[in-house]
Amino acid sequence: MKRFMELIRECLSGIREIMPWDLVERQQTNPDLLVLDVREPYEFDAMHIPGSLNVPRGILESACEWDYEETVPELVRARDREIVIVCRSGNRSILAAHAMQVLGYSNVASLASGLRGWKDYEQALVDRAGGEVDLDDADEYFTPRLRPDQLRPKEASPA
Repeated sequence: MKRFMELIRECLSGIREIMPWDLVERQQTNPDLLVLDVREPYEFDAMHIPGSLNVPRGILESACEWDYEETVPELVRARDREIVIVCRSGNRSILAAHAMQVLGYSNVASLASGLRGWKDYEQALVDRAGGEVDLDDADEYFTPRLRPDQLRPKEASPA
């Protein structure tokens, strides 16, 4: 059985990753570039890269094809466009890039470090209404909050 990070590493072997500063450069040189955010809608509404398209990871494969309720026409038509996929930390975007390559997308990359890295590079983030997000508030948003029941159980110590 594979663990999550093993799956990520396996998929990463065939995925191109770019850094936030590379994305800034790509956006300047390629106005047709599509930034695809695969986080959940509530995450996207809180903050996202201006101009990005939100297609949650859970419906991505059907959103990439015609004739499904989840079909996103812009995404279906983007098979030959340069696409940079983003998520919170850069893991879901690797899985999404892998799936899109399998589906025939020819020029996809994952944003290494995700939106956390984008924020650390001090690039603009906007909320659902298009208002700029204060980067200090983004720090709080990106701080992991694990409940006790989400933590790996500690091994019982020998008596």
